[in-house]
Amino acid sequence: MSHAERALVAALRSEIAAVDPARPCDRRAELAGLGPAAPRDPVVARLALRLGRRAAAIDGPATDPAFDFVTAPDHCRAAYLRGRFLAAGSLSLANGRTHLEFVVPAAEGPVLAAWLALAGLPAAWRLRRGRGVVTWKSGETVGLFLRRIGAAAALLELEARQVARAMRGEMNRVLNAESANLGRAVAAAGRQLAAIELLEREGRLAEQPYVVRVVADGRRETPEATFSELAGRLGLHRSAVQRALDRLERLALHEAGSPLA
Repeated sequence: MSHAERALVAALRSEIAAVDPARPCDRRAELAGLGPAAPRDPVVARLALRLGRRAAAIDGPATDPAFDFVTAPDHCRAAYLRGRFLAAGSLSLANGRTHLEFVVPAAEGPVLAAWLALAGLPAAWRLRRGRGVVTWKSGETVGLFLRRIGAAAALLELEARQVARAMRGEMNRVLNAESANLGRAVAAAGRQLAAIELLEREGRLAEQPYVVRVVADGRRETPEATFSELAGRLGLHRSAVQRALDRLERLALHEAGSPLA
């Protein structure tokens, strides 16, 4: 990832870690999501310490230390997933792609994937070097997940970048298509001008119907004009202009006196 993308991911993680759950059950759920291992990320370590102190000083001892995702209400599920993301999740924005994954113990992989599906956020999972890897590659699903666990400002920045990237892609597609069309139009105009010059040099242009001669004169005066522009300038239908120019090209491909194909 670029420096700007890494900075955005760091800002997003800091914003999520700063969420302060109001309910005791949410604080316990988030602590459960953080897990027993000591966090290596200083931001997450401070969060675990803050939640632990509040749980000890305000919430009192939990009646059941195990978190039951299946029966938990949505707000507790969101708190648990927030903790799990901060402890075991990573977000990548490299090469214009959004990729979020959880790297967890092997036995937890299918369980976490099932819980995410239960929450309406289905994810793929696989084993990688003995660890369970639960993955999303859909920018839409990643955005929905981050919004549910409390991302706001950083998520808006991420979505703005995705929209800008999509707009650049569409603009490039349009520009490439326009460039290709322009290239074909320039090549066609070159062929038409060469055909007109040949036919005039051989005296065959004067033998053509009035409309064909008018279109030939118009093409020489405005070689860059499209069929529609040439038709408007000459007061003809576009189809008449196209047929006249096609006739001129075909005539130039045949010698005088030979039948017109």
